[in-house]
Amino acid sequence: MPIASPYPEVSIPETALTPFVLQRAQELGDKPALIDGPSGRTLTYAQLEGAIKSFAGGLTARGFEKGDTLAILLPNVPEYAVAWHGTAWAGGTVTTVNPVYNAEEIGHQLKDARAKFLVVFAQALDNAKKAAEGTGVEEIFVLGEAEGATPFAELLGEPLAEQVEVDPEDTVALPYSSGTTGLPKGVMLSHRNLVANILQSGASLGMEDDDVVIGVLPFFHIYGMTVIMNMGLHSGVTTVTMPRFDLEQFLSIIQDHEVTRAYVVPPIALALAKHPLVDEYDVSSLTLVLSGAAPLGAELEKACQERLGCPVVQGYGMTETSPVSHTAPRGQHKPGTIGPVLPNMECRIVDPETGEDAEEGGRGELWMRGPNIMKGYLNNEEATRETIDDDGWLHTGDVAVVDSDGYFSIVDRVKELIKYKGFQVAPAELEALLLTHPGCADAAVIPVPDEEAGEIPKAFLVLKDEQTTPEDVQRFVAERVSTYKQIRAVEVVDEIPKSASGKILRRVLRDRETAGA
Repeated sequence: MPIASPYPEVSIPETALTPFVLQRAQELGDKPALIDGPSGRTLTYAQLEGAIKSFAGGLTARGFEKGDTLAILLPNVPEYAVAWHGTAWAGGTVTTVNPVYNAEEIGHQLKDARAKFLVVFAQALDNAKKAAEGTGVEEIFVLGEAEGATPFAELLGEPLAEQVEVDPEDTVALPYSSGTTGLPKGVMLSHRNLVANILQSGASLGMEDDDVVIGVLPFFHIYGMTVIMNMGLHSGVTTVTMPRFDLEQFLSIIQDHEVTRAYVVPPIALALAKHPLVDEYDVSSLTLVLSGAAPLGAELEKACQERLGCPVVQGYGMTETSPVSHTAPRGQHKPGTIGPVLPNMECRIVDPETGEDAEEGGRGELWMRGPNIMKGYLNNEEATRETIDDDGWLHTGDVAVVDSDGYFSIVDRVKELIKYKGFQVAPAELEALLLTHPGCADAAVIPVPDEEAGEIPKAFLVLKDEQTTPEDVQRFVAERVSTYKQIRAVEVVDEIPKSASGKILRRVLRDRETAGA
């Protein structure tokens, strides 16, 4: 039987996204909506609304039409929201590009998304111009001024007074999901998907007018896009943006702006729990830290909470779910879990071998269904069919369990389970344990082929000091897990490769291992 949400259902209005997000802009007026952390440059709600309408007007004057696509290649700055919602106000689709992509990766996205215009920051202009060659990009706009591109300011034209009429099912956002294989895929998210997820998330993560949020997670990624930028604007909070993560600046912004909410990923949670620099700053204004995008071990969650003196909770979601699907109500979280499924959603735990629902308390692949599920992958019907079945269930590829209270825990990825002598070993479980070792700063675990066992768990470790040895860490793990879960090989590295959203890039480690072999 499907597992229903314990939350009351929310009513999802039939509306375009930007009017929904800006519904309180006039009321809030001179209240800061977005503050650029490094410079202090501020956009009030009134200024933001005006700039969005001016941007939309400038696009329309240049021949941008309903259904056209604009690509944004920017770090987190206040203008990100202007470009994003200006495009949506003009009836267009926004495709958000990772600023660290190389020209080939950018070019693939621009071409696949059929981007008509591209907005970039000056440092990325040369790369962007090279990437745009051979695509449909007609004009590049640069934040500030740089030779070979139109200044962003020139797009701020005669305001477009009204939202271009759209169907709530029209695609408004087109972020790209890396997945586990192949080229990144464009995830088609509708106005309704994102409106729904703001309301669904608000049932658990509801923000108050006096909240101040730190915008450190990249807005090109669905977590930063929905939970920080769009949910924050809809809620009327002030968001302080950071172009890139720097721990000292992050802590300074929390202290100086009295930040109340920090939405983070596990690497930041790890730093908050263990880095000595945290003790040099006053972070007592924090009332909530939420970690997502990758599993956070229960021990690390507890350590972070004890050090900061505020609740630290986990959430779960995917680009394909707009993104949030699970998180616990405030004050009711269970360490190590992602909480119950959000309103208007239902889940199943399915045995990947049989395709049947797992027994009560058993592990299986997490399937989900709800109004926040993507329309599909752009130009890729095959991948869409592999991910969403005929009954509308999205197959996440994540292994989960659910307890008697309806709280879910993510065990690992289906495709990343290590098969040791027939036993299934979850890398995420071992990584969480490794991070509790006092000499281990970071860790990743991958399967390595073994003639006798089939596969063995190999750990890549970032050690804090020379006193800690790989053998110490192996003994530490061996004392705490079953025999089949023990770390069989160790390699010390300078850093663990991770995506911008904080997910361990195990594929990079597997490729390195294969090349070494």
